[in-house]
Amino acid sequence: MEAAHTYWISETAGVLDLPGPATLDRQRRIWWLAGQFRARPGVREVVPGMNNLTVELEAPIPDPETLLEALLDAWHRSEDATVAGRRFEIPVQYGGPDLDEVSRHTGLSRREIVRLHSGAQYTVFFLGFLPGFAYLGGMDRRLATPRRKVPRAAVPAGSVAIGGEQTGIFPLASPGGWQIIGATTLKLFDPGREPQSLLMPGDIVRFVQVGEPG
Repeated sequence: MEAAHTYWISETAGVLDLPGPATLDRQRRIWWLAGQFRARPGVREVVPGMNNLTVELEAPIPDPETLLEALLDAWHRSEDATVAGRRFEIPVQYGGPDLDEVSRHTGLSRREIVRLHSGAQYTVFFLGFLPGFAYLGGMDRRLATPRRKVPRAAVPAGSVAIGGEQTGIFPLASPGGWQIIGATTLKLFDPGREPQSLLMPGDIVRFVQVGEPG
């Protein structure tokens, strides 16, 4: 059983935190915990992260340690928990301004990069950075490429990119240092939609190549 510790970050928000590295099994257990605490009375918001879970209460409670104890107890009960994610196919027009940089860093051809990137099955580990930005685990390690030394002031919405050993899709136009290798026309985040984010933790994603790399 992995060691876990808990602490308060405000008078109404407690955190369960795990040491690295992040694994798919740990993330599944965190997603299960998130579902358990969302159903508890007095909880305002639950935020699953990478190797951590934050629970925010609607108001301070008389005995703060009860929440931390409940988090640890639920973590110990989560070992056999399962979460069924939805499946998505994301159409991608590969190309983009950094495909050649990824090729230079990895020693792979542009076609090999596309083949490996579109041939993997990814899992949404958590959402962060931007509303609806899904951090995807499962990328072939041969594609791992460091972020740009100088981030871009504006990365277009729909950009498919690599950052270290992870890949993701920019749901909104934003500054960013990830290496852009393609783009999708799917709308990943829509404030008028419920849920607002197309992808949620635990979902399974495959990228489908559209056309030839640009």
